[in-house]
Amino acid sequence: MRDSPLEDRTVVVTGAARGLGAALARELARRGARTALLGHEKRALDEVAASLPTAALALEVDVTDVTALESAAREVRGHLGRPSVVVANAGVAVAGLLAASDPAVWRRVIDVNLSASALTAHTFLPDLMASAGYFLQIGSLASFGAAPTMSAYCASKAGVEAFAHSLRAEVAHHGVAVGIAYLNWVDTDMIGDDDSAEALRALRSHMPPPVRRVSEVDAVAIRLARAVERRRTALYVPTWLRLAQVARAALPPVVLRVSRRALPRIEAERPLRPTGLLGAGGRADECVGGRADERPGEP
Repeated sequence: MRDSPLEDRTVVVTGAARGLGAALARELARRGARTALLGHEKRALDEVAASLPTAALALEVDVTDVTALESAAREVRGHLGRPSVVVANAGVAVAGLLAASDPAVWRRVIDVNLSASALTAHTFLPDLMASAGYFLQIGSLASFGAAPTMSAYCASKAGVEAFAHSLRAEVAHHGVAVGIAYLNWVDTDMIGDDDSAEALRALRSHMPPPVRRVSEVDAVAIRLARAVERRRTALYVPTWLRLAQVARAALPPVVLRVSRRALPRIEAERPLRPTGLLGAGGRADECVGGRADERPGEP
């Protein structure tokens, strides 16, 4: 794509082995960016990198490991040049009632979604300050619309929203812009492979039709790439989420009212067992954390 401000710029995308991260890397490369792909699953990262029309670097790294992140940052600088854009996209999710959850899995969601975003920003902040760059945090409707059976995910996304606002205030005078993308359901394996899990299916089935609608991943990637080009402070996909943001104070009472009616009936029909980390990306993260044999409902 000609005349993109991303041409010949180095962009870092975490969680880039599959799903939204991979789609975004492809879209950024189409606009001329050199892309550093960070995440689990080296083979998948290499395949994404090989498919890109511009220079790319695939690095297998656990984004919760600060030492590994710092090593990755040095490799990015050495091979692609100083990054001027960083997208904190890596994320995992688990569905299920808190009372039945595994505390270690619950904590892992916080570590990957929230703590790792802060570690990613901290690691690459010197580069962004030197380049007056842009940091994009991938958020969610869950950032302000907490729902039952998703307590870890909602808490982590509320946290990254607050983190992004705080970071923006800290670095604005250095010329660094910070944005947050509020996304609803996106057609990735996080929801596709595990949508049969009772807790997740129950959650979506009781949402209003517009809220449970799933966006196509490549279309979301295009919106995100445009946000990066324009250094947007906030992006809402779909656009109607902006209205939900305005009405966010009214959401918890509505969720509570619906849950009081729906959850007793759902639990009476079938126990809401925890899902384990969702999707192929979640399973790859479980292997890193040594929990591959602990996934509920699987041998």
